[in-house]
Amino acid sequence: MKPRVYVETSVISYLTARPSRDFLVVARQAFTRQWWEIRSERFDAVISGMVISEISRGDPSAALRRAQMCDGLESLVVDDKAIALAEQLIQLKAIPEQEPEDAMHIAVAVLNNIQFIASWNFSHLVGPEAKFRLQTQLKDLGYPVPLLATPEELLEVLR
Repeated sequence: MKPRVYVETSVISYLTARPSRDFLVVARQAFTRQWWEIRSERFDAVISGMVISEISRGDPSAALRRAQMCDGLESLVVDDKAIALAEQLIQLKAIPEQEPEDAMHIAVAVLNNIQFIASWNFSHLVGPEAKFRLQTQLKDLGYPVPLLATPEELLEVLR
């Protein structure tokens, strides 16, 4: 059985966004497309109702492109346990209180024993300080700790 990777909304956004003029964004878009094309060789990708909600926002044609990328992916349920864990992560300051959706992504993935979380959200999920904070709090709470990584980092798993 392949390890599962929770695909956070920022990955879908980079995957479907119009080409950027910003060099860093262009690189992230390229890494995201490359990883997406070969991810099924190594991972079973999953999303959640939170991802579906977030990708539905904004320009209708862009939302449709994002939704099409999620077709066929298993969607994990956002339940009361996930809400409680997300609230706990916010209380413990593992995630800023103004970012409850980020806490929910982590909670849903953790409670479903997901091994990897793919994200470009450096501020709250995959940046070194954010990653350390989350991993420490999850470990202290007794939960399994998924590997938080960018699609670029996950490409290394595939080589």
